[in-house]
Amino acid sequence: MAYDPTTHRPLTFHDAVPGFLAGRDTPRDYLERCLATIEAREPEVQAWMALNIEGARAAADAATARYRAGQAIGPVDGMPIGIKDILQTHDMPTSLGIAGNEGARARQDSASVWALREAGAVILGKTVTTELGGAHPSKSRNPFDVRRTAGGSSSGSGAAVGAGMVPAALGTQVVGSIIRPAAFSANVAIKPSFGALHRGERQGLSQSCLGVHAGAVEDMWHVAAEIAARAGGDPGHPGLGGTLAPPAPRRPGRLIVLESEGWAATEAPTREAFEALLEQLADDGVVLLRRADDRLIDAFERSIAESVTMSMGLVAFENRWGQANLLRLFPDSLSDTTLAQMKHATAMTVSDYRDLLARRAEARLRQATLAPLADGIITLSCTGPAPLLEEIVHRPTGRTGNTAFNAWTSLLGCPAVTLPLLGVAGMPVGVQVVGQPGQDEAVVGMARWLGEVARPVNR
Repeated sequence: MAYDPTTHRPLTFHDAVPGFLAGRDTPRDYLERCLATIEAREPEVQAWMALNIEGARAAADAATARYRAGQAIGPVDGMPIGIKDILQTHDMPTSLGIAGNEGARARQDSASVWALREAGAVILGKTVTTELGGAHPSKSRNPFDVRRTAGGSSSGSGAAVGAGMVPAALGTQVVGSIIRPAAFSANVAIKPSFGALHRGERQGLSQSCLGVHAGAVEDMWHVAAEIAARAGGDPGHPGLGGTLAPPAPRRPGRLIVLESEGWAATEAPTREAFEALLEQLADDGVVLLRRADDRLIDAFERSIAESVTMSMGLVAFENRWGQANLLRLFPDSLSDTTLAQMKHATAMTVSDYRDLLARRAEARLRQATLAPLADGIITLSCTGPAPLLEEIVHRPTGRTGNTAFNAWTSLLGCPAVTLPLLGVAGMPVGVQVVGQPGQDEAVVGMARWLGEVARPVNR
């Protein structure tokens, strides 16, 4: 199924709601269409770890009754949603992507899942994740070419939305786990500011966050805003700002075109497509700044030049006690990839960790100096189309794709939104808009403007 960004039509929900209100459609009928797509595409895409079809139908019927009575709860009432299988649900297993752990049940909902149920959403199932949300590949396949990876670690969430199985799904990111799989599968997605959405039980990593995959910016924002309105942000954080309504399109006057460490690894057709998109913005009067135009931009680029290595080191050290416990529980089940990460973590010292924290703090200060220069940052979401599985199966790292365009936003804790604006060799490639920490609403507004104004580029 070749991807063409000029003709692709994702599954959306916000535009179905008027039909619910008018009685022309119902949440139950919408769910049944989703289930039909899952039945047709799941055997090859493999986006789901578990489905709760009976529970979803009951929730959709309840939403249908509310719409008929004129008592719909809000914009996600009746929306089928997938939950990454690293977040707890009381009615389905939470396997964490560990082989042999498929039946593990927490018997409680994560904060985000609880909030979405309160908002009337239909929690349809658990989407596949990589082992422990790490670098070892999952079984999920790219919905536009099943010979290719769906990315990681939110592989199932990205693939489920890209295949039109659900209009939205939850993901998490510590290095590149929301934005990259979203870019590979033609999703829009938000990796919000650190702490903006309550992670529930997943509080142990200093740069992880909860985010949303969707077919449309409106649905993405509605899901995020409903979580924020009920569960808030992480403990000690004010949470996602803004209103429940999606931010209005916001035209940026100046944007920084960031290379990061991903530029050197970017394939030529992807560079050409991205430059063609930038030409459109320049023709529209948006001022584009690069590292050669200002020493502050260059200094920032240098501060994030090793963001992948820095992020992986921070994650390894912060994970090591938890993974040691998992090794005790699953001595014969963990992958070689995870075992290698554990070995790296064991070799680290507290001094190593403190050095990484200092370097991260410097990079965050460097980003703050850019605030007076531009409204935000624009860059690629990935180095090119999703890699072929046969090309990456023997790699020791990067087996779900290159994280170089993603790690720095995780390192900085700043908001990023990816849009499926490029098609390269029949596959999706994302473009992301990034802002200062806490500017989630402004970033979504700029992304919405970009999605409405820019003509998708197909190479």
